[in-house]
Amino acid sequence: MATSQIPADLFPALQRIGNAWASNIHRYSQEVKDLYGPLLALTNNGSITVKRNLAYSEDARQVLDIFMPANAKNAGVVIFVHGGAFVRGAKCTTDSLYDNVLYWFAHQGYIGVNVEYRLAPAATYPAGGIDVALAIEWVHKNVAQYGGNPEQILLIGHSAGGTHAAAYVFDPAVACFGKYLDALVLISARLKADVLPENPNAEGVRAYFGIDDTQYTEKSPLTYVANGALPTLVVVAEFENPLLDIYGKAFALKLAEARSAKPMLLEKAVHNHMSIVAHFNSGENELGQEILSFFEKISSNK
Repeated sequence: MATSQIPADLFPALQRIGNAWASNIHRYSQEVKDLYGPLLALTNNGSITVKRNLAYSEDARQVLDIFMPANAKNAGVVIFVHGGAFVRGAKCTTDSLYDNVLYWFAHQGYIGVNVEYRLAPAATYPAGGIDVALAIEWVHKNVAQYGGNPEQILLIGHSAGGTHAAAYVFDPAVACFGKYLDALVLISARLKADVLPENPNAEGVRAYFGIDDTQYTEKSPLTYVANGALPTLVVVAEFENPLLDIYGKAFALKLAEARSAKPMLLEKAVHNHMSIVAHFNSGENELGQEILSFFEKISSNK
């Protein structure tokens, strides 16, 4: 497990939450947001220009934000897809989340793109993956005018957003298989659909994947790991929503077997399902730098 660089003033609180995370994810998710909120509010983002709510399709939720460092020209592009258990969530779930993720990448010189998508039950499988496809198509066509390089794109998905990102790369129901992308990062993603008793978001799974659980295997990214050749990094927290770490590790191992390669897997010590993204732009850079090292190595070998 990777060593953590969590700021000393937050470490005791995250360590205290620890295994208790799974006992009440809604309570502890809010606590984590409250812990990181002041740090993120203090971050100087003055050098980053943000264009809000650019439509990539017709629905009110099919919009994205673009984060541009000063004088960006032909910069690499990082696209982020938020979580929310398929039925909730937004690209700006608080005043700082999930802007913080894209601000961090923009401060490293990248164009950041924060994607919102349609939610269940109005939009069911494979709508999330299709929305990611529409957003990526828009970015590839338009990002140059914002200083981005349409031929250097990294896709990151967190939680349910990771499900949709994985569907874009692997699922034949979406049938894009990573088009336009250089790499994929899945952070605390739901890579297998289940409604097991220990799943606190089972109703969200039902709302998105349907009530017939005999179809869940057919609809799960874990089933299709052999379908895509795109370089993929899987990231899980030490304290995850129940089973997501197991599914993430299984995905990484199955992907490695399909490609006769070593598993591309990071497990972040002390972090939980929310802090693993809330920490971006808070002064902790470890995961961000690991992601960029992964992305830049791939881009340099194109």
